[in-house]
Formats: sequence, structure tokens, C-alpha cells
Amino acid sequence: MTRPSFFITTPIYYVNAAPHIGHAYSGLACDVLARFKRLDGYDVHFLTGTDEHGQKVETAARNRAVDTRAYCDQVSANFRELAQVMNLSNDDFIRTTEQRHYDSCQALWRALDSAGQIYRNSYNGWYSVSDEAYYDTEEIQDDGNGGKVAPTGSAVEWIEEPSYFFRLSDWQQPLLDFYAAHPDFIQPASRRNEILRFVESGLQDLSISRTKFSWGIPVPDDPDHVMYVWLDALTNYITALGYPNTEDPRYQKFWPANVHVIGKEISRFHAVYWPAMLMAAKLPLPAKVYAHGLLMRDGRKMSKSIGNVVTAQEMIGQIGLDALRYFLMREVPFGQDGVYSDQTLYARLNSDLANDLGNLAQRTLSFVAKHCSAQVPASSGFQDEDSAILRRAAGLLDNVRTLMDEMAYHRALTEIMALASEANRYIDAMAPWTLRKTDTDRMQTVLYVIMEVLRAIALLLQPFMPDAMSRMLDQLGVSSEKRTFADYDSKLDSGNTLPAPEPIFPRLTPPEE
Repeated sequence: MTRPSFFITTPIYYVNAAPHIGHAYSGLACDVLARFKRLDGYDVHFLTGTDEHGQKVETAARNRAVDTRAYCDQVSANFRELAQVMNLSNDDFIRTTEQRHYDSCQALWRALDSAGQIYRNSYNGWYSVSDEAYYDTEEIQDDGNGGKVAPTGSAVEWIEEPSYFFRLSDWQQPLLDFYAAHPDFIQPASRRNEILRFVESGLQDLSISRTKFSWGIPVPDDPDHVMYVWLDALTNYITALGYPNTEDPRYQKFWPANVHVIGKEISRFHAVYWPAMLMAAKLPLPAKVYAHGLLMRDGRKMSKSIGNVVTAQEMIGQIGLDALRYFLMREVPFGQDGVYSDQTLYARLNSDLANDLGNLAQRTLSFVAKHCSAQVPASSGFQDEDSAILRRAAGLLDNVRTLMDEMAYHRALTEIMALASEANRYIDAMAPWTLRKTDTDRMQTVLYVIMEVLRAIALLLQPFMPDAMSRMLDQLGVSSEKRTFADYDSKLDSGNTLPAPEPIFPRLTPPEE
């Protein structure tokens, strides 16, 4: 039986600086959905990588007095390490300095040129090196110090240079028609509304080459020009699938992408320029562009100048990897700007993981080890209270599946953890420690019910906390062959011998304590 395919991508990360927790956030969001889809029977391709061309990279290398290629090698390796540190399950890591990408970009350029979508002229206008973006005059503001800034707050400069242009203006109405026919293409709704306003206001042709620097992919047949870094960067999504060979099995299976996950600040490039280029090249468009918000610490955007930048490695050293993965997906509604502090971090993890889930698992499995000969207990028939919580556990997969398709990670985790809270109330009400003295059959049934609920919770939490949930499923006696969602309705085998229980989520002490 052929499995359905699912292609998910992160933004490729710009190598002008070292990675921080914000970069980890995008990758983690993709990893969680990729893992969920694999468990749900999909053939998944998960792509991440680094964007290594452009004036900003060339300048960063020059400022450090190092060779540009060597600089890219070093910083790209840091992002590859970040993927490993975060336990991302990406299938490919692309670098835009690879030969496969040069070939792909030049093929796309030729396709656009053959379609009559590229012409040569000169560009006169505002450009932000920091954003690698062009801005219209009406978007520019004074910075109060005699300079000009873009809507992002980045400095802009007036540039004049010969350039090739993409006929973006031809695609204003086709884009609006596409948005109308595919209302879920841009998510969340706030980003969609911004893009609609931008496109409805009128599209100007886009400068797609530069001559003032050389660190980029040469324009075919005109090496004095290098491609605009965003044409270069966006093409990575099809490069990784073998383009321009559209007969490549990877391209055939996975393109168009199911979702590009990006930061909100690059929505315009992905939701306007990229689909217009694909339309012009007569290539299929991705199904969705999901633009998440910023991750802010103590109410402020992370910045080296402020001094509040934190790395994934630092946070993992404090709380552990799976706890970090859980917190980032639980605390911040995906798609919105999210604010966190050390106080909210430790409060959330101790409440959800140490107190609710960790305590439930530890006291249940310790009791089973001591009073059920360390074996999965046997059920002697379910009462109404048992059936009610088992039904809730059985129905949870469908609810979570819907929320994951919406990328509503925090709501999915809220539902899963609500079941853990209900299970704590259930075990307190059933009091198996009392039943041990009066009705051991009933005691075993109650413990079996709790273990079944824990099995459901652990299965669903695997995409978020793969290592921790692997240990929990081990302690529940669930074999490695029965950990996909195809096995969700399976039951624990009474009488199976269980390993000695060990705490999975110890209580965390904030540094100031």
C-alpha cells in the first residue's frame, strides 16, 4: 500500500550570525509535525538548511577578515549542529552554496526567461542590506538621525545599478485569484490579511539581480550579475527534490510542498514572490505557507545589543532537551508572537511535566511494581468511571490529528495534558492503595486503566518529546513495534513483565532558588 506523502520545510537560515533559540523554534515546529505525520503513516520529507549568499554574508565575512566560503562553512556547521542538538529528524540539510543548488537556480532563471518573464533595466530605489529586501518609497520612514529605515526598522540605502527584473506586476491578479481559491494558503489569518493588502495595493516588477557584490549565483550568460538572494534562497525547496529534473522520484512524490514554515518577517517573499515565480515557470504551488511569530524573552525581542539572546544549548543545559521542546510548543500559540521568562518556563514545566504527567506515571508504575509483581495488571471488567476515561483517551487521537493539521500545537498539548489531569483525578478518586486492602481485582482494573491512559498520552507526545516518551513507553511495556498511531487502539498485554520504574520528569529548580 502506497503511503501518502508529506513535505515540510523550515526557512533556510541566513549565515550572517550564530544561531539562537529563535532558529531552533522554527526547526522544532517542523520536526514535531514531521514526526507526527510519520507516526500517522505518511512518507515524510523534512528539509532544513542554510542560506549562504548575498551582500550581508559577504560583509560579515569581510568584517571578520576570513574567506567568505570558509565563513559560510563555519556558520552553516553551527546550524547543522543546532539541528542535531534539538534532535530534529530532518531528511536533508541543504546549503545554497552546493552545486546542485547552482544548477537548480540557473534552470529556474532560464525557465522564467524563456517564459518572457525577465528583462534587463536599471534599479533605482531603496534597499535594506540587513533584510536583503527592496522597499517602495512610501514604506520608508526617517529614523530620527538623518537616516532612513524600512518597516522592519532596518536601515535602507538608495541604490542605483543595472539589474534584471522579474515581471511581478503580471501576477497581481493571478495571485489574488489564487488566494481566493485557496483561502488556507497563507496562515495564520493575520498574515493572510497583510499579504492581501500588499498585493491589492499594486505589485511592481522585482529586481532580481545585483552587480555591487559578487557572492552569489551568477546569472546565466551574464556573470557580471548575481541573482537576487531571495530568488536564490526560495529555489532551495525544489533543489532538494532534484529540480530541474522534474522526473526525479523525490520531485514526483513530494512536490508541491505541504507547508513552508517561516518567520512572519519573510511572509512577503514566500506568499507573493515565490508563488508568482512558480506560476511564471509553470510549476505547482505549495499548499500552505505558515508564518509564525517572534519568540521574545521577558517581553522583548531577542537582540545581541540588549543582551537577552539565549541559545538552545544554554536552555538544554538548564532544563533538558525534551522539556525545552515541550515548553516551546506548549507555551506559545504557534503563529503569534510569544513571550517567555524564566518564571513562566519553570512554572509550566513543573506544573505539566513534573506534577501532572511525571507524578502520575511514577506513582502508578511504582505501585504496580510493588503490588502487581511488576507486571501489567489484569482488568476484571470496567465500571462507568473506567469506561468514561478510556473513551476520552480513545478519542484523543482524532482531536489531536485535527489540531496538528492546523499547526495548533499548544491546543494539541493542552488536550493531551488535560487527559493527564483527569487521570490524576481518577486515580485519586479510585484510590487503588485503599482497594489493595479490600478488592485486589478492582485495584488491578484501576491500575490497568491508568496505564492504558498513560500509553495513549505517551504515544501522542512522542513528536514533542521523543526521548522522554520512549522511556515512558519502555516502562509501560509497549514494544517498539507498537508505537505508531496505527497501534493506537491496541491494548496493553496483561501479565507482561515491566522494567523497574524510573522518574522521567524531575522537578526543576529555577537558578535563583
